[in-house]
Amino acid sequence: MFSDFSRYQYQVGGSLPLDAPSYVKRQADETLYQALLNRKFCYVFNSRQMGKSSLRVRTMHRLMAANVRCAVVDMTAIGIHQITPEQWYASIVGLLCNSFKLPLNAGHWWRAHAHLSLTVRLSEFLRTVLLPQFPQDLVIFIDEIDSVLNLQFPVDDFFAMIRACYNQRAEQPEFQRLSFALIGVTTPVDLIRDRTRTPFDVGQAIELQGFKFSEVESLLPSLAQVSPCPYLLLSRILYWTDGQPFLTQKLCHLVVQSLPPTVLIAEASAPTLVDRLVQTHLIENWESQDEPEHLRTIRNRLLADAQQAGRLLERYQQVLIGETEEEQEPIAPESLPSVGYSLEQVELLLAGIVEKADGRLRLKNPLYRAVFNLAWVEQQLQQLRPYTQQLEAWIASGQTNHLTR
Repeated sequence: MFSDFSRYQYQVGGSLPLDAPSYVKRQADETLYQALLNRKFCYVFNSRQMGKSSLRVRTMHRLMAANVRCAVVDMTAIGIHQITPEQWYASIVGLLCNSFKLPLNAGHWWRAHAHLSLTVRLSEFLRTVLLPQFPQDLVIFIDEIDSVLNLQFPVDDFFAMIRACYNQRAEQPEFQRLSFALIGVTTPVDLIRDRTRTPFDVGQAIELQGFKFSEVESLLPSLAQVSPCPYLLLSRILYWTDGQPFLTQKLCHLVVQSLPPTVLIAEASAPTLVDRLVQTHLIENWESQDEPEHLRTIRNRLLADAQQAGRLLERYQQVLIGETEEEQEPIAPESLPSVGYSLEQVELLLAGIVEKADGRLRLKNPLYRAVFNLAWVEQQLQQLRPYTQQLEAWIASGQTNHLTR
């Protein structure tokens, strides 16, 4: 790997700081900002490393510049193991106090209202403590919301409480000043265990797409240091990544680090250089070179559930074969009619390996096609099939037979 990692401005992984010159503004930046400025409930649900946290940081900064007070509740800070519902709700109050810098002992307040249910306590905190503290609009960002999927208890009431905050706007005008933005790797359907409840029908989904060529001017300056044709370099980079934010930043970084600043890449050599770097640093031996982790994250999500992995890989295989035959996988309304996707299609979308286009699923970029190709899929299926057959037999037996390796 190349040395002097910090010499250039690209950042590979993590939220970009506010002053990062390589931040790429997308349509989602303006859409989310305007929606929250207009007091809407928003949610940004997408796969990992699509720039959700960086978008949150930028949007919070813009809102605060417009005199909107903001706070963030990172659900991973609460934890998921050995935690009770009361601890979970109390932790949210504590994090809100810290983020808004409220002069309140959150623990004492919480215990003093123990006669109320958990969701009513949280709602009362918002109504009687938080809102009276500030005269201006408030936005609460709830990041890593998919963490709740691993809790041992349902939190449907939490989302219903957010919905209730909007329902109360007509009768209690102070709630008009409070908005929420949920961010994570999930879908509205996954978050609600009770299918009869629909708290997300009042929200605005913010679509977060990859970088478009018309948006990536901020990535050009460092490329211009190593080539008289930075647009050509960037065009080839976007060919491989299709604008996937993490991969685009990483490949830009690899390009500028591959040559000393005094060596300029000739125009004819630019595409070849990018192709060579992709092959040697991203495709070959990708499992050992995948730092910071990206491709392994996709692989792990595809293979995480042994019972589901076979169906997931077979569905992904159909997408690959469909692309070879110039006909992508149609999005079929199977198990999730409210969003129009089957369970496997949703999981592929959340893994980030495919995207929706014209009512069909298609592979997200040529890099994924090179790494997670048909040979890789077949290899994984071969490894899964003996275990899957045993698992199905075990389930059919009423879970009485012993599984063997």
